[in-house]
Amino acid sequence: MGDVHVEAINIGSSDALGPVGSVKAIAGKGLEGDRHFAAGGARPGGALTVIEAEALEDVHLTGAQSRRQVVVRGVRVNDLVGKRFRIGDVECYGVELCEPCTHLQSLTRPGIIKELIHRAGINADILSDGTISVGDRLLPDS
Repeated sequence: MGDVHVEAINIGSSDALGPVGSVKAIAGKGLEGDRHFAAGGARPGGALTVIEAEALEDVHLTGAQSRRQVVVRGVRVNDLVGKRFRIGDVECYGVELCEPCTHLQSLTRPGIIKELIHRAGINADILSDGTISVGDRLLPDS
């Protein structure tokens, strides 16, 4: 897979989503401090979103503009659906594609849904506590 790493992390409230250098991941709940953190437990696939830096470059969006939490480079994230993988020391499970929506389009530009269909990242579960940091490697579990 070559050099597969975290390029950016974006967390915060819906109105103040922005980049951070690292974030604590809590199994079954999400990323601490993020708008999707679910203290009572996240729905399946609701704990984490991951998108490819290459897809964002193609459509000229930043990770924060895409509303995805973790931006990675060097891996096709769609291939992680149905599989366990690690980001740094945090074990995750790819649940489903995270398709673009009309809310994303209203925050960016007309046509972004078509541009990102099947390339807007994945929804994942967080299976173990730990910290995810910019520069961490993403590795599939073997």
